[in-house]
Amino acid sequence: MILNLSTKAAQGYKSASQKARVITEAWTLANIYCPACASNSLDKTKPGTEAVDFFCSRCDSQFQLKAMSKPIGRKIVDAAYDSMIRAILQDRLPHFFFLSYDNIRLIVTDLLLIPNFCLSKSAIERRKPLKTTARRAGWVGCNILLDSVPPEGRIQVIDSGNIISRSSVRESFHNVQPLKDISARTRGWTLDMLTVLRSLAKPEFTIDEAYAFEKVLSQKHPENRHVRAKIRQQLQILRDLGYLKFLKRGYYCWIRE
Repeated sequence: MILNLSTKAAQGYKSASQKARVITEAWTLANIYCPACASNSLDKTKPGTEAVDFFCSRCDSQFQLKAMSKPIGRKIVDAAYDSMIRAILQDRLPHFFFLSYDNIRLIVTDLLLIPNFCLSKSAIERRKPLKTTARRAGWVGCNILLDSVPPEGRIQVIDSGNIISRSSVRESFHNVQPLKDISARTRGWTLDMLTVLRSLAKPEFTIDEAYAFEKVLSQKHPENRHVRAKIRQQLQILRDLGYLKFLKRGYYCWIRE
């Protein structure tokens, strides 16, 4: 993998945004592999393919690339809010690559992979409708909130210019794949529970520490009136998925750090 961006693909383009798109897409085709299988390359989708930029011809995984000439922050601007929520609930999201590059030195600095099954409704923020004076007046976009994605679901491929090995990236992807087996409509609870528990930043915790997130989880899931029971259920699910171990009544520890 090389980090340098070639401008050759942008010849003939005048728009700065179009140049950035074709340059970063060309870099991805030349350098990025499939994290979900052993394929060492991805293919470009046909022009006009909605929401999907690349696919793996071996395992059929789909990917969307979002490139930016600034550091990857807490929020990533995305497309229409309603479409995003429907795609999550219907399990139709592609995996996401978030790419950051230095526009002066023309090098890739960071590449973050978010598997599609690691994004919940809670990680999607509704933006304000466009003003009546806008060309698409009333249109509502969304932001992806990266800090609402579990740490396990934020997989670094390139970190501050350091290339992470393919084996490490694929292992990280494999470790979160059990989440894929949970129904898309109920997966959000598990992802949100995993996110808040990881925020404790400790190897062991108690049921009371988990209950401390009752208000936060109630806000994320206002339709549920029995949040404590749901917390206990999710602790069991995380145990069954291999994330947690029950030490004794009311005490838990992480198996996967």
